[in-house]
Amino acid sequence: MSFFIPNAMAQSAGGAPAGGGFEWIFLIGFLVIFYLMIWRPQAKRAKEHKNLIGGLNVGDEVVTGGGILGKVKKVTDEFVVLEVGDGQELKFQKGAVVAALPKGTLKAI
Repeated sequence: MSFFIPNAMAQSAGGAPAGGGFEWIFLIGFLVIFYLMIWRPQAKRAKEHKNLIGGLNVGDEVVTGGGILGKVKKVTDEFVVLEVGDGQELKFQKGAVVAALPKGTLKAI
């Protein structure tokens, strides 16, 4: 079996691998597409949600992640109290609020 070793060492070294620059182009292209289609839109949505939660005030009409509509009665650091009916109040984490509604939406429903 040792007679194969000299043949393996006797082979000449090849030149540079074919297509050396194309791998970098594909990698950079993939990263650009990843940034434009996934990371940037997600960061934008997260920023909008953070601004929504930070701007909650008493009297705002909102929708929770579970689809519950209500009017904000009290806002604390981590929780918000929503009036969902006549005298019915529910306490939610601020993160559960997904959208703010225009004023008067609850009356129209």
